Amino acid sequence: MDAFRVLSPGSLTTVQDRGRFRFLDRGVPPSGALDPFAYRVANLLAGNTGGAAVLEITLMGPVLEVLCDAADIALAGADMELTVNRQAVPAWRTLRVHRGDLVRVGRAKSGCRGYLAVTGGIDVPVVMGSRSTCLKAGIGGVGGRMLRKGDILRRLEGEPLRHPRVLPPERIPLYRSEIVLRAVPGPQEEAFGKGLGMFFDGLYDITPEADRMGYRLQGPPVHHVEGVPQSIISEPTVPGNVQLPADGRPIILLVEQTTGGYTKIATVISPDIPKIAQAIPGNRVRFRKVTLEEAHRIVREEALEMRELEALLTAGR
Repeated sequence: MDAFRVLSPGSLTTVQDRGRFRFLDRGVPPSGALDPFAYRVANLLAGNTGGAAVLEITLMGPVLEVLCDAADIALAGADMELTVNRQAVPAWRTLRVHRGDLVRVGRAKSGCRGYLAVTGGIDVPVVMGSRSTCLKAGIGGVGGRMLRKGDILRRLEGEPLRHPRVLPPERIPLYRSEIVLRAVPGPQEEAFGKGLGMFFDGLYDITPEADRMGYRLQGPPVHHVEGVPQSIISEPTVPGNVQLPADGRPIILLVEQTTGGYTKIATVISPDIPKIAQAIPGNRVRFRKVTLEEAHRIVREEALEMRELEALLTAGR
């Protein structure tokens, strides 16, 4: 069924779900929501389970006309002003909207990306097992592109919630201008020698070269050990890999790349990827070294916390 008419698309709004992972061996990027936490919470607040598709909103949001009789929406992620019929309404909770309502998502005051979920999830064609937009390949979402004025967005069937849901205030993330990213050294840390210590001691600025493919940083350059090749045979990459090209400026890879030929000094652990997703140019980054065992423990703890949060939000369903 029709859900929204796009009156204004915002600066960069795309359809995203959990991503497509079954075709990495064929060079298809995973895509998907850059901030998995905000994505999952938005869906829970809108009454969705599993991997329902949402709108990922970057920096400035869209203006949408509601086309369905009744649905629940929820906005999570970056601190963006949200209004319904010009009246300010809170984020991080369930909101009921009706046909003819105007939903506006404003500019991010902190953070970078917001996630707008709707009852049932956004209904676009499934491409290789996912509804996610891959801008680089031009597939998924609405014709493989960002939203445009005049687009009609459909939603899957689903019933609005009997009772609204609210994320406890203490669980709402704070998006700071200086972030710490926990990272495991490697997989080619031996190529840098003492440079590995410089990397973990350094303070880096996020440059304007920051998008869904990756974030380039500016700071103390880290160079290869003399005689070590500055590039390698291209190999698979994962979100969070930190590449170091010849200029010594780190690049944090994200979700629209599958291979790379630069040596990788470290890999940001998956629970910290949302911090990157919510960072903007001018923010500052430090890396903190953790072991693989510590990374596994952190991932397990985060998974447990997410299950507890899901149970809390769905208890009154």
